Amino acid sequence: MINKLSSFFMDVIEVVVFAIAIFLFVYLLVLQPHKIRGSSMEPNFPNGEYLLTDKLSYRFGEPSRGDVVVFEPPGSGGDEFIKRIIGLPGERIKLEGGVIHINDQPLIEDYLPNTQSTPPGPFLSEGNEVTVPPNSFLVLGDNRSASSDSRVWGFVNKSKITGRAWVVYWPLTAAGLIDKPVYTFQ
Repeated sequence: MINKLSSFFMDVIEVVVFAIAIFLFVYLLVLQPHKIRGSSMEPNFPNGEYLLTDKLSYRFGEPSRGDVVVFEPPGSGGDEFIKRIIGLPGERIKLEGGVIHINDQPLIEDYLPNTQSTPPGPFLSEGNEVTVPPNSFLVLGDNRSASSDSRVWGFVNKSKITGRAWVVYWPLTAAGLIDKPVYTFQ
């Protein structure tokens, strides 16, 4: 009887240890849950929404314009932000009249409300052109008037990007894969 009982507990311990190992593998290397905090990505990602971040994409490929990424911004002390990649390495970015220009071409951002323009910040000020350095990206929130982003603190190095927002899983009414916008230039 004691032999069967100890065998049962050993089986339970093995299952628990195996489940924890799988969870840690997935959490640390593959997918990680994140909660949207604040209004900087509204209306596309409202406050309180939960999403899964794909942590593998950028180990095998490069981030691209339109990707929604989770990263540690400069001077955040370990906090993670979620923003959209707008400027890629080597591109010249300028803000003119509330519109982002990339290599002298105005960027059309259909996912933003029609009435929204991009206000300047200390780093990306009106009419000032900046060039995105190698392995870095210019990121902006979708709710430009309520976002602390590259306009304030500059570029994000690729090494600080945790992953790409992949799927919204809560609330269920918003659940689904995160679409990547198609960009056009005027």
